[in-house]
This record gives sequence, C-alpha cells and structure tokens, in this order.
Amino acid sequence: MYDVIVIGGGTAGCAAAYTAGKLGLKTLLIEKNIHLGGTITSALVVPAMKSGEHQVNTDFYNNLITELHNLGGQATYQNNPGWFNPELTKIALDNLMLKANVEVFFDTHIRDVIIENRRIKAIIISKEMLSVYNETIEMQNKELSVSIAAKYIIDATGNCEIGKLCGCEFLEEINKNQPVSLRFMMGGVDVKYFSKWISELDSDRTVTTVEDIDGFIHLSTAYTWDRGKNWALQPLFEDAVEKGILKDHDRNYFQIFTVAGMPTTIAFNCPRIIDYTDTLDVENMSKALQLARKNIYRLAQFCKIYFPGFKNAYISNIADMLGIRVSRRIKGRYIYTIEDLKSGKKFTNPAVVSNYPVDVHSDQKNTSTLDYVADYELPIESLMSADIDNLYVAGRCLSADYMSQGALRVQASCFSMGEAVAKHIKSNLF
Repeated sequence: MYDVIVIGGGTAGCAAAYTAGKLGLKTLLIEKNIHLGGTITSALVVPAMKSGEHQVNTDFYNNLITELHNLGGQATYQNNPGWFNPELTKIALDNLMLKANVEVFFDTHIRDVIIENRRIKAIIISKEMLSVYNETIEMQNKELSVSIAAKYIIDATGNCEIGKLCGCEFLEEINKNQPVSLRFMMGGVDVKYFSKWISELDSDRTVTTVEDIDGFIHLSTAYTWDRGKNWALQPLFEDAVEKGILKDHDRNYFQIFTVAGMPTTIAFNCPRIIDYTDTLDVENMSKALQLARKNIYRLAQFCKIYFPGFKNAYISNIADMLGIRVSRRIKGRYIYTIEDLKSGKKFTNPAVVSNYPVDVHSDQKNTSTLDYVADYELPIESLMSADIDNLYVAGRCLSADYMSQGALRVQASCFSMGEAVAKHIKSNLF
C-alpha cells in the first residue's frame, strides 16, 4: 500500500513524486521508459521556458537546477536558469528520487485499474515480480500482472491514460489539435564561429541572442514562414526551397539553441509536423514520426550548406518521443478557461502562477497564436478529477479549455502542477 502512486515520470510526474517523497509520503513512480524526464530527456525539449517572476510551487524546479548545476548540466542564460543538458538530466532525476526516498519502476506499463465507489482501489501493471502487495486479485490474462494499492493516484502521463482507463470525461474538441514536433541535435558545430555570423546577420535581439557565459557561448535564433516579422534567415530558407534542398513545409518553424555542458552541440526545436496532428491516433502519429525524420535529415543538410560553423556537423541525437502540445484534457472539479487566464482571476489555492503567453501552434500559415499576458493563476481544482475522488492529474492533461491549455502546457508550469498536487494530497492525508 502506497500513499501516492505517480504514473508518468516526465516533468509533472517527477515534481509530484519528489515532493510527495520529501513530505514523507510512501511514493511509487511508474515510468514506461528506462529513464525519467519526459519532454526534457526523451523529447529533447530544452531549455525550459521562463514563466514569470511570481511562480509558486517551485521547490522541485529549484532543486533540479541545483542538482544539474552540480553535474555540469545547467546554465542560466537570458535570466533563465532552465537551460538543461538532457542526458545529465536523466542522472539528476535519479539522484533526486533517491534523496526523496521515491521508489521508481522503469519499463513498466499500466494494464488496468480497479475502481470501487468512485475511488481507484488498485492499478495493474504488466511487470513480473515476486511480491508487492499481499492481496490476490484474479483477473483473466493477468498472469504477469501485480496489483498495487494506493490511497491517491496522480496521472502525469500527458495523454491522461489513467483517466481513460477510469472512464473519466474529457474536454477534447473536434479538430482542435496542434502540430507535433520531433526535436534533434547536431554535434561537431563550431559554435563560436556560428554565433559571430548569426549575431552579425540578425540584429533583432528578440529573435537572435548570443552571450558568452564564463567562456561558454550560448545562443538562440529562429525563423518561421509566418508573416509579420522580418526574419533574417528568410532568404536562406527560400533559396534552399528553390534549389530543392528543403521542401516548403520544412520551413514552417525553425528554432535552435545551445545546450548546457555540450559546447559543440546545437539543439533544434523542429521540425514541426503540420501534415499529421491527431495525437491520439496511432497511425497518424506513426506517419508523423516517419515524415519528421526525413525532415530532420533535410534540415541538417541545409545547416551544413548555409550556416558557417556547421561544415563538420552531424546529427548526434533524434528525440525518441514526439513533442506533443495538446491531447486529452480531463474534466476536473474546475474547468479553467481563457477568460480566467486573460482576466488574471484569483483563486484560493493556486497550483500555478505564470505569465507564459498563450502559445497555440497552427498547421496553417499566419494563424498561430502568441498572446502575451499578465500573471494568471491555475486553481488546484483543475488538477482534480470530477469523476474519481482519489485521482489527480498534472501536466498538459489538466482541466482547461483549448486556448488556456496552450499557455499552461510548458515545463515550468508542469513542475508547479506536480508539486502542488503532492502538497494537496499531503494536506488531505494528515
């Protein structure tokens, strides 16, 4: 019997498990992959974007920053401490879970849940073990399964897989999807040479930034095919399309960053796949992955041809998880709305305080949304299932409408959600 079982060891799940463990709760974290970190590690989503000066529930995030800094895998750039090394993050998260006495099951999948009187009594995992819980539950075709009991369950799976097994009501809207991305990295880059060239090419410091931090060059730059900004990289992309080096859709979104602790590596927040956007359809996402890897190869060749400093560069890593911006959203005890967000509505028990913009990507030109807003609060009730009394959610599957979720899905807010849920469970148990 655990106090808390957290399903999903990504940003929200790790924050929830660590916080629960530090608060003295007997905690189990179940992860389908062989390492923790989710979007940071598997999807290569770095850096974690800054989300304002008044954030709450930030203890886990700050401890992760410290742990990574001690490992040489963190940097503070442009007043943002969230520049992380994805590989070292795997080690840092292992260290944090050990410090918090959190038990972790890797390579483990949830096969079923047992529900009685609006409560999850137990979950069934497809993992062979000698003994976890003494109660024997006979279920057909569960010969490799073990029932694990818990007082509270936190669904941090992103797609709200536990909520689905429980038959919870969701808030999906027809044709309300965002494009997915498959990130990658290139090694062997002469970053100093490239940084000098790009900073001279582009004088717009809202797009291109370069900074020498204790001898380590950090930079970022971007380009999209949307009108409304004079992108310095636009002529290069248009020339590459004209010459057949890139396809037109390859240039829909392009963004690159340096990586802490990797002095010759550039991380790519692209390609963004606009052809397949149904994130809950296996066939659709499988085609997205195949298309994305073709796009990655073309983008890498483009960089080698057009970017000084990339002559000897190579693809060093392709994410093993898609960057998904929106999928299932559970119906919670409170459904957060874009009106709540834009009005800065106050709540008694906020899980998140942020000013990250409403960032909704589109598969069409000139239709993406990036609306800057003042501070807003997300209530803890938006992380509590309306259907199952001991089920919480944390992460992008929160109870929110489509547009407000576009602001709340980022990593900093997911850290806060996970931490807030664990604290709320602690207050309920004691």
